[in-house]
Amino acid sequence: MGEQGAGEQSAAAPAYAIEVGADVLDRPARDSVGGRPFLDDGQEWPVCFCRERLALLFQLDVPEDLVPFGGDHLLVFHCRAHNDASEPEFAGGRLVPGYWDAPQPPYPGPFWRILLQRQAALPAAEAEPDVCALPLTLRPFLDAPGSRGIGAQTFKLGGTPSWAQEPEYYTCACGADLRFLCQVPEGMEFAVRPGLPEQPYSVGAGMYGMFLGNEVYLMACPAHCDPAAVWPVNQN
Repeated sequence: MGEQGAGEQSAAAPAYAIEVGADVLDRPARDSVGGRPFLDDGQEWPVCFCRERLALLFQLDVPEDLVPFGGDHLLVFHCRAHNDASEPEFAGGRLVPGYWDAPQPPYPGPFWRILLQRQAALPAAEAEPDVCALPLTLRPFLDAPGSRGIGAQTFKLGGTPSWAQEPEYYTCACGADLRFLCQVPEGMEFAVRPGLPEQPYSVGAGMYGMFLGNEVYLMACPAHCDPAAVWPVNQN
């Protein structure tokens, strides 16, 4: 786990609240829940270790002022059939090489894929079949940490994490300290089409969650050493 002082998180930081719309999308959108993913050329739709195609939960264009990720396209995929917490593996004080593909005991590999891509110009030919396609809107705000040094507890890009427990910081296998990019609130779920199998440990039929409903903090490699070099910290 990398070293990073609380002082680095004390100043107000630019952020964007992420709002989920109610009207179902009928065309591709770069900021969406579900929908048609915008993937770089050569990037196939990610699959779980169980070989089932991962569900696209949401995707977003990162605004230019959120350095060093401005201009990137963020995509978050998660398995319908596997829903657990993430557990980091370390080597020499860093996350292991290829940590985005590392085993997640008792599983032989991850049940999610988070991508930060820069060449995603066109939507995939096929839409996410399970998650209802809804628009996302970004609302800029200044995320000023409170007395405990934590930021706004909301669905957001940028700003300061609203750590539910002690802050967690990690060093990428490439040597760069991971930087906070996105927060998904505890208990957030995504509506799916009727008649689908229930996701394990979710609130019930009709919704998919991620990482057992934990609050999720996406920590990404500022060096962009790999499109999948993003670690999902889980807390509750």
